[in-house]
Amino acid sequence: MSKRTVEVFTAGCPLCDETVKLVRDLACSNCDVQVWDLRTGCATDECREKAAQYGIYRVPAVVVNGQLAECCQNQQPISREHLIAAGIGQG
Repeated sequence: MSKRTVEVFTAGCPLCDETVKLVRDLACSNCDVQVWDLRTGCATDECREKAAQYGIYRVPAVVVNGQLAECCQNQQPISREHLIAAGIGQG
């Protein structure tokens, strides 16, 4: 089984920190979690390019296997149920 790529886009805010914790708590051994802090950026600016590519306009945002999670598309709060529905934590 291939690894599930989970990307969390943040800006160092308390809600972002809660989302990172929730994703890490739910992640299983088949989840490869990458956290991108858009506030500080990254050495190659890859994080901001990815955010634009995924159509991320607010944070926190979660992308699973290249798809912006449904909970992040409609500006709904990110919940445990939404992340499980996106495939996080399902071995």
